[in-house]
Amino acid sequence: MNNGIATIPPPGTRSPEQIRNDIVARRQELGSSVSSLRGRVNEITDWRGQLRKHSTELIAVGVGVGLLAAGAAFLLRRR
Repeated sequence: MNNGIATIPPPGTRSPEQIRNDIVARRQELGSSVSSLRGRVNEITDWRGQLRKHSTELIAVGVGVGLLAAGAAFLLRRR
């Protein structure tokens, strides 16, 4: 591999056993990558976990929206 890119040797330079070993290695890498990706997708799409992780930000946004609504109600009453 060169800079994360696999280099392919010229045809006929690898034995069938080397090719089989390479296929097995690639399958294992692919399985590991898919498993890692599945875990990451589950983590990102877990909305309850996201609420727990970002509760402070959500409270701040809620307070801000409340203040804006109260200000708008106050201004509308004055008219």
